Amino acid sequence: MADLKLQGVFPPIPTPFVDGEVSYERLASNVEKWSKTGISGFVVLGSNGEYPYLSEEEKRNVVRTVIRASPEHLPVIVGSGCESTRETIRLTNDCAELGAHAALVVTPHYYGGKMDKASLVNHYTVIADQAAIPILLYNVTKFTHLNLTADVVSTLSGHPNIVGIKDSNGSVSQLGEYLEAVQKDFHVLVGTAGAFFGGLALGCEGGILALANVAPEACVKMYESVGAGQFRAARDLQLRMIPVNQAVTATYGIAGLKAAMDMLGYFGGDPRLPLLPSTEKENAEIRNVLIQAHLLT
Repeated sequence: MADLKLQGVFPPIPTPFVDGEVSYERLASNVEKWSKTGISGFVVLGSNGEYPYLSEEEKRNVVRTVIRASPEHLPVIVGSGCESTRETIRLTNDCAELGAHAALVVTPHYYGGKMDKASLVNHYTVIADQAAIPILLYNVTKFTHLNLTADVVSTLSGHPNIVGIKDSNGSVSQLGEYLEAVQKDFHVLVGTAGAFFGGLALGCEGGILALANVAPEACVKMYESVGAGQFRAARDLQLRMIPVNQAVTATYGIAGLKAAMDMLGYFGGDPRLPLLPSTEKENAEIRNVLIQAHLLT
């Protein structure tokens, strides 16, 4: 895909498990269903994909499965960030050989106290210099306890092979700081649906949203409404989707996201241990949230 387009809605898709094993058949089926909802592409091996729990072989097979099941016009972005620069380059280029179109690279964080601007800029620069596909930065402070500041992102945005950032912190203010600081051809993508309308209104070009796994049409509609200047419709949709997004992210986590997928015609299944599936009580609460949002009747 010579001309990588990073506008619109990208679901960071979960990895389906059956009896603890990856179900590639169900993964392919989900991809085929999502492909018909108006989304702009897929993100695999992200936080919602439970990537820390997958073996190297499973990661490659997941990427291979999604690329085969996805229509050619929808790019596949792969979460290839590892703790070391060396391993990140290796996994990124392995995924590129499988057909991935771009890599989403999370900040290394185990030695977080030493991940200052010099370390992070060097890490991403060395990766981008050697990567066979474009690189997107991934800022998700709730997991890494690190925050990519506008100063760091501004510096990295000047690299020709670093093409954007997914920011999952939910701060519209920080999204605005990025937009003000980065090169004009750098893509700032909203990483949580609670900030989607605000981010789009400021000029973000799209979003990588957990919500898009269960309500892809609503996310696409919000994106299109802002693009058409229909801000009231987009705002109303944002307000209706906030409780759903809260349920499938902060409140119930990946188990809740998968439960909601099961309720809405996708295959979610159970997360991989040590994550536990949602309880019957939690499932009832999730179902009620989906009903209130008019996603279920």
